[in-house]
Order: sequence, then C-alpha cells, then structure tokens
Amino acid sequence: MSRISIVAKKEVSEDVQEVYTEIEGAFGMVPNLFKTYSHFPPLLKANWDKVKALMMQGKLSRKAKEAIAVLVSKDNSCSYCVAAHTAALKSIGVTEEEIEIIENDIEKSDFTEKEQRLITFARRANKDPNRITDKEFELLKNTGANESEIVEALGVMELFTSFNKFLDSLNVEIDF
Repeated sequence: MSRISIVAKKEVSEDVQEVYTEIEGAFGMVPNLFKTYSHFPPLLKANWDKVKALMMQGKLSRKAKEAIAVLVSKDNSCSYCVAAHTAALKSIGVTEEEIEIIENDIEKSDFTEKEQRLITFARRANKDPNRITDKEFELLKNTGANESEIVEALGVMELFTSFNKFLDSLNVEIDF
C-alpha cells in the first residue's frame, strides 16, 4: 500500500490538470508516479518536462532508452519502473525473449555496438560510477558515441535512479 495518497485529476489545481492532460495524451493514462508527484506541483512539472526531454527527444532510440530504464530499475530493485518500462518495451514490439537477452547478454541483442556500449555504460554508471575507467570511456567513444549521446544515456539513467528512489521510498502502487 502506498505511503502517500495518489491524487486524482478532479482533486488538483487547473495547472496540474493541464500537466495530467499532457501525460494522459502521451501514455493513455496518468501513472501513479505522476499522481504522487502532484502533491508538489513544481516537481511534477519539472519531472514531466524531464521525461519529455529525455524519453521523447534526443538521438538515442526509444528502445535503447527503455532498455536503460529497465536495466537501471532492475539493478535498483524498483518493481514499479521495471513493470512500467517492460510494458513500454513490449508496446514498441520487443518480445519477452528479447527483453531477457537485453537483461542477461546484451551482446546478443539486436542493438548496434554503440547502443550496447551506451546501455552498458549507463548501467555501470548507476551501479559504480567511481570505478568507470578511462579505458572503458575510450571504448565507448571508439564505437562512435558522441558526447551528446553519452550525456543523453546518462540522463536517462539519472532520471530512473531518482524515480526508483522516489517510488520505492513511498511504496507507490504499480498501475501497469
């Protein structure tokens, strides 16, 4: 059971309703994550804007970003985000078998070498950022990953790390 209330659309201010309408347009629903953030509207808006910037814009494919979201969330033991972004991968045509390959042996996935390295780098940065070596970073750049793509991948990792901590601290109910 959630430790904090989930705020319905009819219970929020007009400004928050506008954000809810945008979110609903993107996802077909307003996930409990955002309904919980609505207790502090500036944070709701900031996080929604960050989701739009990271997950709906940029150079990396949506599939690569969703893979980062799932793997980081799995490493952080966030059931909510694992469920949400496994569903997102499936919604873009990724099979359960492909998801298992991404999770367990990314080198056998259909991602390009650059995408594999970016996903692996983001995952490593989540787990142990202080142990990333210059050699690992050079290998990443040698695949053609540019600085913008590296920052984008790390931005997705950062977003989900914060969502993971927020959701787990409040025990927000999974709604996917």
